[in-house]
Amino acid sequence: MKLTLDALLMLDAIDTAGSFAAAARQLHRVPSALTHAVRRLEDDLGFAIFERVGRRALLTPAGRTLLTDGRQLLAAADALECRAKRVATGWEVELRIALNALVPFSLMLPLIQEFDTARHGTRLRFSGEVLAGSWDALGSGRADLVVGASGEAPRDARFVSKPLGQAALIFCMAPEHPLAALPEPLPAHELSKHRAVVLADTTRSMQARTAGMVIGQDTLVVPDHHAKLAAQIAGLGVGHLPYFLAADALTDGRLVRRQTDANRSDEPLYLAWRRDHDGRALQWFVERLTAAPWQAQLAQAVRLP
Repeated sequence: MKLTLDALLMLDAIDTAGSFAAAARQLHRVPSALTHAVRRLEDDLGFAIFERVGRRALLTPAGRTLLTDGRQLLAAADALECRAKRVATGWEVELRIALNALVPFSLMLPLIQEFDTARHGTRLRFSGEVLAGSWDALGSGRADLVVGASGEAPRDARFVSKPLGQAALIFCMAPEHPLAALPEPLPAHELSKHRAVVLADTTRSMQARTAGMVIGQDTLVVPDHHAKLAAQIAGLGVGHLPYFLAADALTDGRLVRRQTDANRSDEPLYLAWRRDHDGRALQWFVERLTAAPWQAQLAQAVRLP
């Protein structure tokens, strides 16, 4: 067989990283070795997989087809490995945890330390998700467990979900922004004249969500909440931010908080996992994330003081 799982992992890393050099760092290989391996694979298959455009590596149409189907093989192989280990020991090879952007990662650190101390042998992989991306990650198999999935839980028999509380979102902007000088509550027709800074929904297959916008409003789409915070401090737009993220900027005057006509309510958060996943690492985290001590820490972190 000319195509192996290792080769698919290499192609996936190059496409994800965007260049041979970046992928080589990720795979702990020298770029020349990666380039040689790809060229040898292209020779064996008889077609080009990547086009080199400057420093970028772009998939050819044939390469895109190869990798799209190849990623399904990688996911199937990973699932097979996990299932085999669960049968043998009950503990997963890897537990993939998707963390919604409304939940501070710092809350997970004590749990990770406790889990490491027990030496269960399960590798933990965290990813960040925004809006509908949390539910999509669970449904598509990118995640085994979602912490802080936002919005209402979808009616999907494959999922088990438990409410975790609500995250406080506040509407804010730089003090020199024109909206900061207007009387409150700010009406929708005034908001529509100014750009909103919004997060890119990380969903890949579900309907993307938008939140906290008014009809006709221009947007600046950014990758994460830290970029959103920086853009709003710079006066590049307005929008809702988690209170825990905006608190320091509000205290020192880099941001100001304002009320709007349709002030956005708090965002409900859920813990969710797939019903058919019965691994012991998943059960370990579910038990602790649904226990009163952790939920109290979450409430303290994401609610208004």
